[in-house]
Amino acid sequence: MPSAPSAPRARFPRHTLVPAVFSLALGLWGVRRDGSIWRDEVVTYDMARRSLPDLWAALGNADAVHGLYYLFMHALFRVCEGADPLLVLRLPSVLATAVAAAGLALLGHRLAGTRAGLLAGLAFAVLPPVQRYAQEGRSYALVCALVVWATYLLVRAADRRTAGAWAAYGTVLLLACLLHEFAVLAVPAHLSALQRPARRPALRVALVVCAGLAPLAALSTRQSDQVSWIGGPGAGALLGFAATTALALACALPLRHGPLPRLALPLTVLPALTLLLLTPLKPLYVDRYVLYGQAGAALLIGAALDRLGRTRALVMGVALLALLPVTLQVRTPDSRTDDAAAVTRAMASVRADGVLYLPSRRRVWSLADPGSVRRLRDLALARGPAASGTLYGTEVTAAVLRARMLATERIVAVSDPVGEPLDPTPLERIKRRILADCFAPGRVQEVRGARVTEYVRAPAQARPQPGRTAVCTVCTASTNRSARRCTLAASSGSSSRSRVSRSSASNCSPNTSRSRPSDAAMYARARSVVGAGRSSMKLRVPVCRSSAAAISAVQSSTSATESGSPARIRANHSSSSASSRACRPGRPIPMSRGRKRAGSPPSISARVPPRASRAANAAIPARWSPRWCRLRLAQSRSTG
Repeated sequence: MPSAPSAPRARFPRHTLVPAVFSLALGLWGVRRDGSIWRDEVVTYDMARRSLPDLWAALGNADAVHGLYYLFMHALFRVCEGADPLLVLRLPSVLATAVAAAGLALLGHRLAGTRAGLLAGLAFAVLPPVQRYAQEGRSYALVCALVVWATYLLVRAADRRTAGAWAAYGTVLLLACLLHEFAVLAVPAHLSALQRPARRPALRVALVVCAGLAPLAALSTRQSDQVSWIGGPGAGALLGFAATTALALACALPLRHGPLPRLALPLTVLPALTLLLLTPLKPLYVDRYVLYGQAGAALLIGAALDRLGRTRALVMGVALLALLPVTLQVRTPDSRTDDAAAVTRAMASVRADGVLYLPSRRRVWSLADPGSVRRLRDLALARGPAASGTLYGTEVTAAVLRARMLATERIVAVSDPVGEPLDPTPLERIKRRILADCFAPGRVQEVRGARVTEYVRAPAQARPQPGRTAVCTVCTASTNRSARRCTLAASSGSSSRSRVSRSSASNCSPNTSRSRPSDAAMYARARSVVGAGRSSMKLRVPVCRSSAAAISAVQSSTSATESGSPARIRANHSSSSASSRACRPGRPIPMSRGRKRAGSPPSISARVPPRASRAANAAIPARWSPRWCRLRLAQSRSTG
């Protein structure tokens, strides 16, 4: 790519230091953000402070795309041991942004002149995304700086056409891709800007870069769960991309005959557009992944400002005033998704014996300051992050978790704010269920991006709580274990799955003085319940799921006898452990409110299908069978 005719050929003009110093000053201003740190930075901090064997083992399981950056930060923390960790964490990004601003000034100087390069470097330093990631302990600012300098080396190699120039371009670009593999999206933008004589050697260099990146890409593909949190681009992301593209196009129109827009416009648009077009296959678009696109926009802004003449100072002053609120806001804790330091402070202030993270990946908040929460036992933790070679550690089984929670008097639950989607995994559901059934919520602390709730173990006489639980009429004489299994309601009294009235539930309490009745006794009680409610097709009694199936079976047997077709009794004792778990008492069934009869205590109405809808030849086993219960329950649902 030929340079502009008026561009001087100084190797490193002194004016390029002005944007670098300006960017450095902006980056150091408020770099600690009042001591706050958000969860992505906590991951960097935790990974960088692990030993090399632990770090290497973790990269084999997760976050290999940032592996080179973690190794670099590991070395930096070893060198700067004893320094302020927040400064050590963020200083590389501050310096990288300053280096990128200097590179843009040099690139603009080569393509459009000295003043255009100077303005491009200054514009880059004040762009809001650049200001944000200049003060963040992640790799994006370093990748941006390397892509900027790779672009400069590309222009120089296209001018000189020597093997050494092309090798320098390929080396810097490969280093950028190894820091974050999405830097490879700059290659199409580079190739589209070259003229035909320089395109062939550039293509060879691009193939070598892709070959060097292939092992990392293959490893990160096996870790695709790391980006499963990325959804489709929201309105804000699309608006930001559209605004950046519109600004770049507006600045490129008066420059369409120069070499600068042929390079800067594709660099601004193509990487982000590629990720957006891949969204139907797999959502991957996050603006920070292609932060280097801001460098192309800055080049266009600098060249356009150079053409304004006398109005240049006025436009720059208005732009700086407009960006002042954003400049102040990105240096506050509220500018990030959450604040792990505030979360650990809230956890340290509670009176609790154990801690529960909902979901488990929120354990990362405690890694910012592990000493402050060391007195709290992590109830779900099986192996820590470093020991397990993962980012967030591994968790125990459901049975162990239940035992630990029920043996703890006070639990502090650390979760996402209200309104965030709940994690649907089975273990997370069990956490929420046990907290709702066996614990009473206490003080709630809302901090930036998190919710810290204290839970106290509810006394035995307080369970079941009004509006939440009731005891099955059929198997009411049961032990504590059976009483829990016979719980009717869901985790919340307002849940759509549970329609247990507060008045009715308050009259039901588990009978813990006797053991669970035998199968024959349960069957006999089901027959008596059906006989008592024969005049009405709604049984006004609380029943659990298995008992509802028993009542339906008795109804079916009665219907078969009355219709003249004798019910066939067939014993079925074969059932797998899975079916036994699926049919055990305690699985909640949909309940409906019944009308209260005059003079009768409040009760829960369980809908039982009409007898006429039962098959006359239904097979009724003589003994209780989990498989039998499940079949009856399915039939009850289909006809009820």
